[in-house]
Amino acid sequence: MLHRAGKEGLGRAYLAGFAVALERGYRYAVEIDADGSHPPETLPALLAVAEAGADLAIGSRWIAGGRTVDWSRGREWLSRSANAYARWILRIPVADTTAGFRVYRTELLRRLDLGSVRSQGYYFQVEMTVRTIDAGGAVAEVPIVFAERAEGASKMSLAIVVEAMLKVTALGVRRLFRR
Repeated sequence: MLHRAGKEGLGRAYLAGFAVALERGYRYAVEIDADGSHPPETLPALLAVAEAGADLAIGSRWIAGGRTVDWSRGREWLSRSANAYARWILRIPVADTTAGFRVYRTELLRRLDLGSVRSQGYYFQVEMTVRTIDAGGAVAEVPIVFAERAEGASKMSLAIVVEAMLKVTALGVRRLFRR
């Protein structure tokens, strides 16, 4: 566990954790929410997928066997729609680009320019997924049952949704013109 002096945002927290994993020579860096929504019993399956060669293993709500529990229809629709849009505009084969339950091989993280990552929140996950794919990394999804958080409250807002949509669109356009 890494304790930081102040809040700098979700993306900065992930990057700080990645830096510690790289500094200490870990083989994997794991992202998991501490609010009870990610099933820790699925971690061995994610690690096994990474051990088998995936550079990024994602705990996915939106593949066969994955689902959510106690979500409103509106929240599920928003998540499914956002992920479908990201998959389409970014031209990537990942069903759950916004998922926060992940295992990264540190060998992949060393290849990425983490110093240039500026994104926060849900877009951080999308950006890291695209960076992984663009770096030639293998991405695999493992189904999870995502439960409504046991602790705390969602930070989701209209501003976060709009920001993510604009950033995903801009990234999709940049990737289109790079081809």
